[in-house]
Amino acid sequence: MSRQRCQVTGAVPSFGNTISHSHKRSGRRWDVNIQRKRFWAPSLGRNVTLNVSTKGLKVIDRDGIDAVVGRILARGERV
Repeated sequence: MSRQRCQVTGAVPSFGNTISHSHKRSGRRWDVNIQRKRFWAPSLGRNVTLNVSTKGLKVIDRDGIDAVVGRILARGERV
């Protein structure tokens, strides 16, 4: 699994151009703010480690870790 992908939201890096003062363009990449976090999942009875973006952390706070882990497992991903 790639480090630059959020397991909760599915966010991946986006690409574009940096435009200099002379209006010369060069490629660049906007990386997602990925954090490796450990959560206690009561439904599984163990800790799960997820690569989540900071927006993914807000989703976990809103929906709860059990609901999020259930969605990840339903997609067929390992946790």
